[in-house]
Amino acid sequence: MADLMETKKTSTLIIGASIAGLATAGALYHKGLEYTLIEKESDIAAPWRLHYERLHLHTNKGLSALPYKSFQKNIQQYPSRLEFLHYLEEYRLAFKIEPIFNREAISIRREKKTWITETSEQRFLSKNLVVATGAFGKKKRIKIAGMETFPGKMLHSSEYITGKDFEGKKVLVIGFGNSACEIALDLFEQGAQASMSLRSPVNVLPRDISGIPILKWSVLLSKFPPAIADAISAPVIRWKIGRLEKLGLEKKAYGPFTEIANDRKTPVIDVGTIRQIRAGNIRLFNSINRIEKSVVLFDDGRTESFDAIICATGFVKSFPRIEEPDQNLLKDLDLPSRERTDFGKDGLYFCGFYIGPTGHINEITKDALMISNRISLFLGG
Repeated sequence: MADLMETKKTSTLIIGASIAGLATAGALYHKGLEYTLIEKESDIAAPWRLHYERLHLHTNKGLSALPYKSFQKNIQQYPSRLEFLHYLEEYRLAFKIEPIFNREAISIRREKKTWITETSEQRFLSKNLVVATGAFGKKKRIKIAGMETFPGKMLHSSEYITGKDFEGKKVLVIGFGNSACEIALDLFEQGAQASMSLRSPVNVLPRDISGIPILKWSVLLSKFPPAIADAISAPVIRWKIGRLEKLGLEKKAYGPFTEIANDRKTPVIDVGTIRQIRAGNIRLFNSINRIEKSVVLFDDGRTESFDAIICATGFVKSFPRIEEPDQNLLKDLDLPSRERTDFGKDGLYFCGFYIGPTGHINEITKDALMISNRISLFLGG
């Protein structure tokens, strides 16, 4: 039986139309290079349309813009979720980005010098392939003994919308990342009794130092080896944040620059949560041992009943199945693309997977520019 699936040829195929995909498309358009962008959802930046209402960028707008387009001057230093979505819509229009929606990449393979990307609706043939599905593509779930007995609402942080839904209720937030800390703060501000369960030691940074965004300091310090950057910044961080141990937090044995370099994890940028912990408005508990109906039993023996639990347990990488004989192409995906010896090998690129010291969106912009430059050279542009 003949294969009736529609086939589309393109010079470069970009998979994913959120921040990384849009940045790559904009950079290619700027160079006058042809491409096709596909997206599994029905709109651009789909995850950002579902994030909680209070969300603001933890990084300043000067270092959170995509290639060749700054934020408007009237936008606040740390754009809100809606402001950032509006910026992405403006970016799409400015660079005439027209994704093909509802096209989920199911599998990818390479034949001769062509990448073949299969979706449920179409097949795409391309010389270059950019996987821009992101470092936070899938929810990271956790299993806790007895969690199935919990009678209240239990949801992942990606399903959380606003603290208004929990006014007057006792809510436990599991985790102490950037989303966990802002959600706990939102719960408190909206009248809930917020608590947090910490599962591991943390690094916490102030959002600003002397009115200057922490990211600008990070750009300067990132020129040093991580251990030296940590040594230089430690006294200032301690001055602004205080000693975490006094709040019941356990500090990591190494600093934030080493955490990023070794663990590929972003330190917490404080947006006001630490002050509320210090004031006793957000309570801290250690790891959960098990759950017995509405009662949570912690590893240190403490017990507490809760009406709801928010699992701010993070996300994991997501990308289509790539079928190719040289599995070495994928073995170092955890490394920054600029450190990968196979970066751009056979026209395969990854954008948005690098967690770096100068902010995730800023690193996406760097990757997108590098990818467009490499493709331009490859095509003789």
